[in-house]
Amino acid sequence: MPQNRGFGRPFGITSVCSAHPVVIEAALIHGRGRNSDVLIEATCNQVNQDGGYTGMTPAAFRVFVEKIAAKVGFPLDQLILGGDHLGPNPWRHLAAGDAMHKASEMIDAYAAAGFTKLHLDTSMACAGDPPAVPNETIASRAAQLAAVSETRVRQSGTQAPSYIIGTEVPVPGGAVEALDHLHITTPADARETVELHRAAFSRLGLDEAFARAIGIVVQPGVEFGNAEVIPYRREAAAELVATLSDIEQFVFEAHSTDYQSGEALRHLVGDGFAILKVGPWLTFALREALYGLSAIAGILVPDAIRETLPVAMERVMLSSPDHWQKYYPGDAHQQYVQRHYSFSDRIRYYWTAPAAQNAVNELMSALQGVTIPRPLISQHLGHLEPMVGSGSLASQADAIVLGSVIRVLDIYADAIDFAQQR
Repeated sequence: MPQNRGFGRPFGITSVCSAHPVVIEAALIHGRGRNSDVLIEATCNQVNQDGGYTGMTPAAFRVFVEKIAAKVGFPLDQLILGGDHLGPNPWRHLAAGDAMHKASEMIDAYAAAGFTKLHLDTSMACAGDPPAVPNETIASRAAQLAAVSETRVRQSGTQAPSYIIGTEVPVPGGAVEALDHLHITTPADARETVELHRAAFSRLGLDEAFARAIGIVVQPGVEFGNAEVIPYRREAAAELVATLSDIEQFVFEAHSTDYQSGEALRHLVGDGFAILKVGPWLTFALREALYGLSAIAGILVPDAIRETLPVAMERVMLSSPDHWQKYYPGDAHQQYVQRHYSFSDRIRYYWTAPAAQNAVNELMSALQGVTIPRPLISQHLGHLEPMVGSGSLASQADAIVLGSVIRVLDIYADAIDFAQQR
């Protein structure tokens, strides 16, 4: 990870926040093609010492990613693994002491597994905490976790990690409510975050560790909901961006940059938002490709599939509504539309269900070896038709699924390249 902004020139990196094997494969193929580092991050709920909702510990996640890297020929020395929102969030129903004990076990596991980018996020209230945890407490708890990480690194001899601080982020996975009151981080809040963390680290004798704190999470004014996207407006963030001159050690990390335009991403990088996190857009692109292929299969090989993929996924989601029900408002029809097509893409939690995997496998098997006519790609996968037309994407189902995700990663990479060349 870069340690500073360097000679006034912008730089950037895409942070791939997904545990879906196809998304990770696409990211590594993309990085191999561009000869660039690839940053893949796991969240505290997704991967932790108890397995998270993926069932993977940090060590298991590393093995999972490295196996995919070996499959596609991606060099491991260009792979960066990160942990996001590392703190008590999965255990916030517990008293603060107990939740922080679990968080300490988690960050110890991340450090032991050699993750080298760790976002310390202790902003969430635990049982017995006030609804808004004081900033001083947040910083103190973050420093406690850093101390655990530093001890593990010394004991295991793994690479010393870079830290990300700050907690002023949108709701993971997109906003639930209407996006009419987005709060951009104030310069004063950004400076206070840095100074409180600096002091908290210093009290624990962690000055050298704080020197490896390279990023601060802020809200630059970007967000997405079920059908809305709030674009980056650099004039609105100008005062925040100017703060970087006061905290030269840091870059900004921007969460929820999904669905931003190429121009908005270029402006974000140019303004110092060097770490661009993307997740739901990648699985949204995966779902677009799979649903398009399902429609095509119904035309080309109708006897090879028992039901369409949307029908199968509807049954899977209705049978286990916990991942979508409280996030998708409205009547039954509105919820149906959101289950399948929302920008927040909560369908991503269901692809690992056995019934979903069976349905996807049946679809891909039905289309194995089938060359898909370009008119059908234009009709059902229109966003990929130019790539097929140019010859950069094969008219095969496997290539199309990967290509849909890579297309999104190209938007990020092109924006970063453009900003860095200015």
